[in-house]
Amino acid sequence: MTDFPVFDGHNDLILRLLRGDVTADAVAAGLPDGHIDKPRAKAGGFGGGMFAIFVPSPDDKAVRHDEMRNPPYDIALPTQVSEAEATDWTERGFDAMDNLEAAGAIRICRTASDVEAALPADEMAAVTHIEGAEAVDREFAKLNQWYDRGLRSLGPVWSRDTVWGHGVPFRYPSDPDTGPGLTDAGKALIRECNRLKILVDLSHLNGKGFEDVARITDAPLVATHSNAWAVCPHSRNLTDRQLAVIRDSDGMVGINFASAFLRPDGRMESEFELDIMLRHFDHLVSSLGEDRVGLGSDFDGALVPDHIEDCAGLPNLLTALRSHGVDDGLMTKITHGNWLRVLRKTWGQ
Repeated sequence: MTDFPVFDGHNDLILRLLRGDVTADAVAAGLPDGHIDKPRAKAGGFGGGMFAIFVPSPDDKAVRHDEMRNPPYDIALPTQVSEAEATDWTERGFDAMDNLEAAGAIRICRTASDVEAALPADEMAAVTHIEGAEAVDREFAKLNQWYDRGLRSLGPVWSRDTVWGHGVPFRYPSDPDTGPGLTDAGKALIRECNRLKILVDLSHLNGKGFEDVARITDAPLVATHSNAWAVCPHSRNLTDRQLAVIRDSDGMVGINFASAFLRPDGRMESEFELDIMLRHFDHLVSSLGEDRVGLGSDFDGALVPDHIEDCAGLPNLLTALRSHGVDDGLMTKITHGNWLRVLRKTWGQ
């Protein structure tokens, strides 16, 4: 199944470098743990994806995962990160991307043609994404500077609030209607992203923020790593109404591999069959059409199903899709074709 290179909507490998867990050279040579490195990418057909620069909170993600094993839950979110702290992390995130490219692990892509050319290449195709825009200044000077460095995708919020808007909490059961939408500054941010042709990621935005983006943007609506609320009623997932709005904008959704957003019971536990992922796939294809569904793993930022384990396990998912009736044409769309389509349309290429 590695004949179908995967372009993935979201991963958090950069955070591992920023925390000092791994080095760029080690990613290129092979890692003993985690989800992504160059050898496993080649083995699993992981052609690349959106590499997120994310400013971490002081809390311990493992503790949060522990709390998410026992629904119902409503996990308190951390306070906002200062612009100065976020700027430091974000600048170092761009440096980490450069270091990965220098080590031969990735090829930084600025156009859809770059992505398409890199997918069969030795290095992973990498689109720079910012998850949570705390580092962006109100005048957007840094946003423009980072665009010049390769920024092509941005999520206005992670789940904690920012000056731009409000994210959804880690809450189960819950729908995404959890608070107010974008601030006036956040609406201006969307317009500036439209002007620069930066993809705006709806994942982590709450319901009203989603509606604000839909009213403002002139680009396809994209949720890079989200699932179907109808299958798993978690605040992080998309309702049928939201899916209809995405469909009408000719956007797309990348299926998130995080266990708690897949399992109907909302548990952050990885022991389950891939038929649960197929239920999300079926619902998304039914709601969006075959041209608007892809993958958005959240590798290195989530507890993924045991039957996948890491990017070398992607053939297990593709085999399950094949057994589910997915032919070559649809497999090409799901693995990378739909992402190439929406990137071209968003970036004006």
